[in-house]
Amino acid sequence: MDFVSVRIITDDIKRLVQFYENLGLKAVWYTDDFAELSSATCTLAIGSKRTMDLFGAGAATPAANRSVILEFRVDDVDDAYRKLESQLTDVVQQPTTQPWGNRSLLFRDPDGNLVNLFTPVSPEAIRKYAKA
Repeated sequence: MDFVSVRIITDDIKRLVQFYENLGLKAVWYTDDFAELSSATCTLAIGSKRTMDLFGAGAATPAANRSVILEFRVDDVDDAYRKLESQLTDVVQQPTTQPWGNRSLLFRDPDGNLVNLFTPVSPEAIRKYAKA
């Protein structure tokens, strides 16, 4: 089994896709109600509430996530924060070095989903995330 993507269901797909494009991901739109933003390691899919209704009406509620964190490794989290700061409306934690060796920035996207941008900074974290 391969874990390939995470999908966010939203009431405002254009706004949310634009937000993630501003983080540096490129969107591929398949319909007006569904887009994917892919990196080398994973895909973030974003669908409108209408797409969820095809699976089962009411199965997902837009802008209601309070438990999942979307995490993106970046080359320099402090630089990313400087570039994004004016666009972020809900910063939960400014860049901070965590005990496990990542320097991370935690904020909410326009739908309230938690997003963590991080850079490995300790020798252990750098080894863990070393690019092959």
